[in-house]
Amino acid sequence: MFHWENGLKLTKADLAIDVRRRQPRAFISHAHSDHIARHEYALCTPETAALYQHRLGKRRTLEMPYRQPIEWGGLRLTTFPAGHCLGSAMLLATDGEQSLLYTGDFKLGESATAVRAELPHADILVIESTYGHPDYRLPPRKEALDQLFSLVRETFDAGAVPVVQAYALGKGQEVTRLLTDQGIPVLQHRDVYAVSKVYEACGMKLGNFKKFTGRAVPGWAIVAPPGAGYLEGIGRQVRIAVTGWAVDRRTKYRFRVDHAVPLSDHADYDELLEAVERVSPRVVYCTHGPESFVDRLREAGHDAHPLGRASQKSLLR
Repeated sequence: MFHWENGLKLTKADLAIDVRRRQPRAFISHAHSDHIARHEYALCTPETAALYQHRLGKRRTLEMPYRQPIEWGGLRLTTFPAGHCLGSAMLLATDGEQSLLYTGDFKLGESATAVRAELPHADILVIESTYGHPDYRLPPRKEALDQLFSLVRETFDAGAVPVVQAYALGKGQEVTRLLTDQGIPVLQHRDVYAVSKVYEACGMKLGNFKKFTGRAVPGWAIVAPPGAGYLEGIGRQVRIAVTGWAVDRRTKYRFRVDHAVPLSDHADYDELLEAVERVSPRVVYCTHGPESFVDRLREAGHDAHPLGRASQKSLLR
């Protein structure tokens, strides 16, 4: 039903899946830069189409709203929410005899700016497994949010500027919405702000935020991407990274920040195991994660394999 050709492809439909090289036809699960390319024709949700074109310019797309199946190349294709960022989608492909679910990046828990993930049954599961090590069990969401809000308010009380570091697409908008819902207005770095305008055009309101123009405003938090580094000209600042990697206490040193809060837009270890059980597949292929997760699935009785190495070609069904 599928094969690996320097990337995942649905064989019958000749449809590339999240391949980073230009393709004649490709499905895009979401608009993060490591999942897109300037394809000749792209299938994706309406929100991903808007974000994709914001990033790469006008492109030909076929919009696939959630849960509305289409017939494509001899397959029935349906998108389901992935809970990762606005418009993120899983793809269910069926050929009348068997079904395949590709998760892309996903999380099962709550999000302030993405539709909660839905997991249909499939015979074959291709699962993104970034946090596929038992060390990466995230704390309860409320605990992480309380930590973030406390750090921001403590920073204000100390007369400093809180600079929350979050990816320009996805995490930056969720952090903004979370802060503004708490009555904390936000100044956004230009890259975050540009994406936020697309979010709002798609109907996702983010609250009281403005574009950061180089000057701090008392009582306003700043949201900037990690690559922005230390912001010049705003005085004393406290940098707070928001990332699932923060479950490792060394993260703040690797990220060169003052604090790291374990809030993620990826499924943690326990959610990955839960996802496999909920899909109940015949066979599982794991991508973007440690091979030890494959071993853990095998120990639990699953027919599991790593996906993406040349040696795995003979395993593909």
